[in-house]
Amino acid sequence: MTGARDVWADAILAAALLAIDPGLGGATLRAGPGPVRDAWLSGLRALLPEGAPWRRLPPGVGDDRLLGGLDLAAALGAGRRVLQKGLLAEADGGVLIAPMAERLDSGVAAQLAGTLEEGAVRIERDGMAERLETRFVLIALDEGLEDERPPEALLQRLAFHIELDGVGHRDAEPISATPADIAEAQGALTRMAPPDEAAIHAICSAADALGVWSLRAPRLALRVAAALAALEGREVIDESDLATAARLVLAPRATRMPAPPAEPDSAEAEADRPDADEADTGSDTDTDAGPGEGQGALDDLLLEATRSALPAGLEAMWVVGGSVSRSAPSRAGAAGARLPTAKRGRRIGTRPGKPDGASGLDLVETLKTAAPWQRLRGANPGPDRGPLRVRRDDFRIRRFEQRSESTVIFVVDASGSAALQRLAETKGAVELLLAEAYVRRTQVALIAFRGETAQLLLPPTRSLARARRELAELAGGGATPLASALEAAAALGVAERSKGRTPLLVIMTDGRGNIALDGAAFRTRAEQDALNACRRIRAAGLSAALIDISPRPRGDGAKLAEAMGGRFAALPFVEAERVRDVVRALDGTR
Repeated sequence: MTGARDVWADAILAAALLAIDPGLGGATLRAGPGPVRDAWLSGLRALLPEGAPWRRLPPGVGDDRLLGGLDLAAALGAGRRVLQKGLLAEADGGVLIAPMAERLDSGVAAQLAGTLEEGAVRIERDGMAERLETRFVLIALDEGLEDERPPEALLQRLAFHIELDGVGHRDAEPISATPADIAEAQGALTRMAPPDEAAIHAICSAADALGVWSLRAPRLALRVAAALAALEGREVIDESDLATAARLVLAPRATRMPAPPAEPDSAEAEADRPDADEADTGSDTDTDAGPGEGQGALDDLLLEATRSALPAGLEAMWVVGGSVSRSAPSRAGAAGARLPTAKRGRRIGTRPGKPDGASGLDLVETLKTAAPWQRLRGANPGPDRGPLRVRRDDFRIRRFEQRSESTVIFVVDASGSAALQRLAETKGAVELLLAEAYVRRTQVALIAFRGETAQLLLPPTRSLARARRELAELAGGGATPLASALEAAAALGVAERSKGRTPLLVIMTDGRGNIALDGAAFRTRAEQDALNACRRIRAAGLSAALIDISPRPRGDGAKLAEAMGGRFAALPFVEAERVRDVVRALDGTR
């Protein structure tokens, strides 16, 4: 593990490299607000040319501010469309700061990723179609919890992933580079020789050994190596540049420890060792060493350079082929569906329409639509302009969306000999989801069925203490009234939706009911009642998942899942984390 001063040294080196080559995309800066983060940002700003743009992305930014569009005031005066640049175009040649990047809207993240990839922003709105060249450095400020990360689409396009949480303000020394050094390095970068085949092979081999699967990472590492050479005033990439680039770019992305170098057998090593007489024969023996030996040494050098900067927790995987998944985690909990609303929530744009009591007129967008047509409509755009001529087709009304609260309804089979084990595992899953309910607006309900009927044991709640108290007394055993449980779940789901929530049904059973809706113990009628209940769930439009918890699934659960139009998962050994993953996947389909 590296010390705080070494982490800071790498961080300010990354700042200098971003100033040299904005094509590196930028960096994610994981650090809370404070003097350390401010010192790094100030150091980066000091390296930029005087007057370089420095923009900050406001929360909930809309397309009109992010991308640009029609300049209403200028359009009204000129009687024609006039382009107004957005933040992405304004940041050209400078830096764009994205606070709370872990909470970026998916649409905004996609726009940022596309602009970084293309080096231009496309404006296709307000009757305009423009392409503006822009190249900026994006700094994504990551202020989330341990399992929260910015969108993966952005992480792949940013060269550096910097973590400053363990750096104190005493370790944050000022950056030593100057704008003159950056300008000189940029000149050297234009004359830089392209990396040779050995360098490309070494970077790609290091990425493969570390479990870095994105092809963008090796490309960014090679660009970093070129910028490092330029910073030193050289025009050729050497081994030290490649080693440093691997440490800065590949190590933070590692998902597994590289295999330790193989140690040759002592007897074979002695047999392969050249005799003293052969060693003195001159250059003839030196030519026997193939190019693969030098390449292998370079590959080992890069891997050794990355080991000191590998993420914490990978040391335990120091085995051949050992790996650990570090893919972007799903957001905790189920956030509920995005529902269109008339006057509340996050604004998502406008649409043509007539304003009424349910939807309000968007005056600015209406004027933007009408402005380019004033000359054709006979209006006078000069100093003595007359009234603005607006037609019905120009009307634009506001559109909003609001993230609804979600309710996860567990329907648990508490019958049979395996009920106690299933219930214990289900309790763990319910408690896990409730613990995350404060991060995402989620409520949890529990319906258990055994004997002759189903029972709502836990009404929708966020209270972890209440859930633990109710679950502690949950018992199992008896017959399987599956149809009754499905009917109760459908009724509760419809009731929750009527309250503005998004119901998600998670049914845990082996799919073999033996009690019909009328209480009769006829398996054939019970199975038909269960299928009919599943079809009612589908007709009601409820999102559902069926988890087959039987030791040997026989297809009954899959048949029911198909009838309800839901997801199916076979989990003979129910685990809380696996159940949570099913819930997240279920919410992701909406």
